[in-house]
Amino acid sequence: MAGMTIPIAPAKSAAALPASTWGVWTSAPHRVLFLPGAVQLVAAIALMAVEIGGRSLALWPVPAWTLPPAWAHGYLLVFGLFPWFIFGFAMTAVPNWTGGRIARRAWLATGLPMIAGVALFHAGLFLSPTLAVAGGFLQVAGWLAGTAALARIALPGPSRDVQAVSIVALLAGGAVLAALYLVALARTDADTVERVAAAGVWLFLLPVFLVVSHRLVPFFSSRVLQGYALYRPAFSLPFLAAACLLHFVLEASGAPQWTWLADAPMAAWVGWLAWRWGLARSFRARLLAMLHVALAVLSAALAFHAIASLAALAGHPGLFGRGPMHLLAVGYFAAMTLGMVSRVSLGHSGRALEADGLTWYGFLAVIGVGGVRALADLAPLAGAPRAWLLAAAAAAWIAVTGAWAARFVPIYLAPRPDGRPG
Repeated sequence: MAGMTIPIAPAKSAAALPASTWGVWTSAPHRVLFLPGAVQLVAAIALMAVEIGGRSLALWPVPAWTLPPAWAHGYLLVFGLFPWFIFGFAMTAVPNWTGGRIARRAWLATGLPMIAGVALFHAGLFLSPTLAVAGGFLQVAGWLAGTAALARIALPGPSRDVQAVSIVALLAGGAVLAALYLVALARTDADTVERVAAAGVWLFLLPVFLVVSHRLVPFFSSRVLQGYALYRPAFSLPFLAAACLLHFVLEASGAPQWTWLADAPMAAWVGWLAWRWGLARSFRARLLAMLHVALAVLSAALAFHAIASLAALAGHPGLFGRGPMHLLAVGYFAAMTLGMVSRVSLGHSGRALEADGLTWYGFLAVIGVGGVRALADLAPLAGAPRAWLLAAAAAAWIAVTGAWAARFVPIYLAPRPDGRPG
């Protein structure tokens, strides 16, 4: 039933602050991090929409970018978008997992430098490559501050929470990769840019999303679906981590025709998990179904990677272009983000855990955008057909994520209706 709610533990928050906009916004980590993340959902793709409209469709003059647009797009999508939501989630969930506490100054030391840094990165794309890179490093400074704050509560003690420690380690590795990407931008090193972007996907983003899914999808399902048996085999995350590493090594070694050795087993296992965790029953609650459907899309995206790899092995490299990657990034990362962030935002603002029509259909639309973006990369669709598909995907993304942001940004600036802190 769409109206069924999912219980959520109360957040550990700082002492009550004055009911000013600043006080409300900075009263909880998810507010501080999710709001700029929602803005960045639109802004990160606006760059490519401007580029496509100008260069490919001649709708307006092409801007004089200070960095290659594809490189800037890679940084913003891998390192400048999803970390907002990862930190907002981790700084909310990890204290609950570990019994620790994160102080208000810690999430401000994370969020404020990241906001300033990404703003400077965007400005630098029009003004100076040095400014863009400097902004990126300011963002990384906030990233490291957040990682250190999480480490202080996840690492001490004899009985550590494995998923919390994993997220901290992955965030630390992601910060290193972001810094390497920025160095490569400063040196105009195309090979390093490409390799680090791939590492950001396979060694940072996908492992983080998998850890969060393993922790929370079965848990949330158990709170909604009667007679639900938790299923978390101990080998699952190590197996998937090894497969992610194998994919990256093969891709970075110039052997994309062999990545199916990692992709096909991952696709099969994730598909099994999606089914075993209750995909068919999850539609009783839309917020829960969003997480299950996103996992099914992940399985499809990994299968698409395997098919593209086998096509390369059969002598047809480039047939699907970067379609599999775009289905993974848009159809899974972005859609799963909307599902998880919607749930945290509603639950920690004292609102009913129900996905309204805008949230639910927006989630489905994002998956559709991922499909269109992947279709645009098919080799036979060169020239004008590809350009129009790219433009359609960018416009749809901006419309859908803009509507979602307009729905949730006011929540981050408003006090909880139940009067509780957080």
